Amino acid sequence: MLLLAFDTATPAVTVALHDGHRVLAESTEIDARRHGELLMPAVDRVLREAGTEPAALTGLVVGVGPGPYTGLRVGLVTAASFGDVLGVPVHGLCTLDGLAYAAGIDGPFVVATDARRKEVYWARYEGPRGRVGDPAVDHPADIAERVAGLPAVGAGAALYPGVFTDVRPPADQSAAALAALAAVKLAEGEDFLPPLPLYLRRPDAQVPAGYKAVLPK
Repeated sequence: MLLLAFDTATPAVTVALHDGHRVLAESTEIDARRHGELLMPAVDRVLREAGTEPAALTGLVVGVGPGPYTGLRVGLVTAASFGDVLGVPVHGLCTLDGLAYAAGIDGPFVVATDARRKEVYWARYEGPRGRVGDPAVDHPADIAERVAGLPAVGAGAALYPGVFTDVRPPADQSAAALAALAAVKLAEGEDFLPPLPLYLRRPDAQVPAGYKAVLPK
């Protein structure tokens, strides 16, 4: 097994290579506006550090979000391209599940990432692999009673300490954790999500309403 994992659903552009037992190399850069510029150099750097070539990969793992439209699609398009060229499967995982697995908290807790517009993408967990229900997007004040007193991880939780009162690491996504989770799921024969974007709302960018079309005469 040789899995290349990456995720661009959050400000972290994170890449890791996993052999089914351990992480061979990883790279994480935090930049919410440069996913397209940073991802492929990070992939090259990780493969070079591990001393391997793309042809040796047996599968790809990609975070499917939830996340903002522009950043999220960078990772998904790259994963689809790699999978097609190399002829290997592409396994989708919820981005929040990667953060939950990295946190390693036993018992109930919450993962929350920044959804902008003063909202968070979030989900509740009953352990590192025990997500309860589907991810959601909400204003923190609207879920305050539902998350009261629970440990919380993720950069979204850190933004709203009045709601998430017990914030713990990690703050940012890690492809190493995503790859390790995928390796466990593969070993146990579990299913993955399709490598398609998990959008919970419309893109931030919108076509202006009422614009005047100009046609050549």
